[in-house]
Amino acid sequence: MDLILSRAAKKFIEKVEGKQAKQIAIKIKELESNPYPADSKKLKGKESQYYRVSVGEFRVTYRVEEEVISILLVGERNDNEVYNQFRRKITIAKLVRV
Repeated sequence: MDLILSRAAKKFIEKVEGKQAKQIAIKIKELESNPYPADSKKLKGKESQYYRVSVGEFRVTYRVEEEVISILLVGERNDNEVYNQFRRKITIAKLVRV
């Protein structure tokens, strides 16, 4: 499977501290071999084609289409801001190949 990271997700990961950035990167790489891990949840409503996984105190939102996993957004999981950003970005995401 191919991984595509949005600019917003890439930017967020670059700003995160070393250990946490490594944990996020490992989880994203694991999605290549298993895009639907046990801790993934399907989002509801209009975003139902998207999933999210938790990585420590962060959420990773992504979509699986054929052989491509698109990581749309990574954000802190303790508030709803990551989902507000997600809803704004799903229509304007510009994806960058990893």
